[in-house]
Amino acid sequence: MDARSRLESDRAATQSRLSLLQRDVAGIIAASEGSNADDEHDPEGATIAFERSQVGALVQQAEKHLAEIDAALDRLDDGTYGVCAVCGKPIAAERLAARPVAVTCVACS
Repeated sequence: MDARSRLESDRAATQSRLSLLQRDVAGIIAASEGSNADDEHDPEGATIAFERSQVGALVQQAEKHLAEIDAALDRLDDGTYGVCAVCGKPIAAERLAARPVAVTCVACS
């Protein structure tokens, strides 16, 4: 599989995961609306605020990864994909296979 195909596949999977996470956030918010429960002292374990925070962090990670994928696709388009942003040398194929959004070579990272 070439770099563009890998990135586009990763983008589709990440977008799908982001959509699910955003639905989870909406569900948590909807479930807590109109509730006067004291979730800060919930004896059942995780609080609503904690769950919302956890899912929110996962949303942020997915959004960041989408931005990294889009930047990698832009580098593919402008011919700079696989070139280290620090030293200008090629990024090893093994590194790009493991981390297709890499912007630096191993030495510079």
